[in-house]
Amino acid sequence: MKARDDTRAVTAAPPRNAEQRRAAAAMKAVQQLDEDEELRKRYRVYADRLGPSILMNGLGQALATERAAAGSKPEKPDQRAHACLYNHLTAWLCRPGGVYEPVSGEKPDLLTALVTGSEALYVRAQAEALAWLVWHKKFCRAHLPASKDRSGED
Repeated sequence: MKARDDTRAVTAAPPRNAEQRRAAAAMKAVQQLDEDEELRKRYRVYADRLGPSILMNGLGQALATERAAAGSKPEKPDQRAHACLYNHLTAWLCRPGGVYEPVSGEKPDLLTALVTGSEALYVRAQAEALAWLVWHKKFCRAHLPASKDRSGED
């Protein structure tokens, strides 16, 4: 029997399965954060909290809370961190092939999609958000600085 040669060069082929796609998107989101140390610390805390918030309150309420915490013009690091987390999850759920595929030419609005979509889509979006967060939290812990205080307030 001929031995299989697994010494092939690693290529940048697109991820093949759902877990690989989630992992790739989650890592990309962490890599897109700017170099503001305070934003990165707070983002990591908020990412850790989002999953439990979704489980306790539901996806819609958890995301509405994130969006509200960002404010209308996020300028402070904590507001920007909330806005980034909301935007990253929006990008994952409202992408071509995602739970809420965007209408061509329109910027996706996740909260609108959640409240106007079907219950089946909402349940699917919640499960997908939690699955994406598993990877995202791991990448946050690996690449972002820890806050001294888990509340996000130093």
